Amino acid sequence: MRESSVDIGIRELRDNLSRHLSEVRSGHSVTVTDHGRPIARIVPVGRPTRLEQLRAEGRVQPARKKKQPSPEPIHGEGMVSELIEEQRR
Repeated sequence: MRESSVDIGIRELRDNLSRHLSEVRSGHSVTVTDHGRPIARIVPVGRPTRLEQLRAEGRVQPARKKKQPSPEPIHGEGMVSELIEEQRR
């Protein structure tokens, strides 16, 4: 089932918010644009997201491990190219 969607600018959303939220309540989604570029989507709460649909279909799986934090940066002196050259010796 493909949901119907309408694209609206920020000013249009602000000026007619109640009307657009009524459309969302009836099952439509609204894509908000800024100078013609999509920046947000308002969708009905009860409907699963595309990611939730793909998970339910078994087409994607959640990550098995949590993302590990990045290591602390290493501070060195000199230019990167010099450091690389030194490591190659």
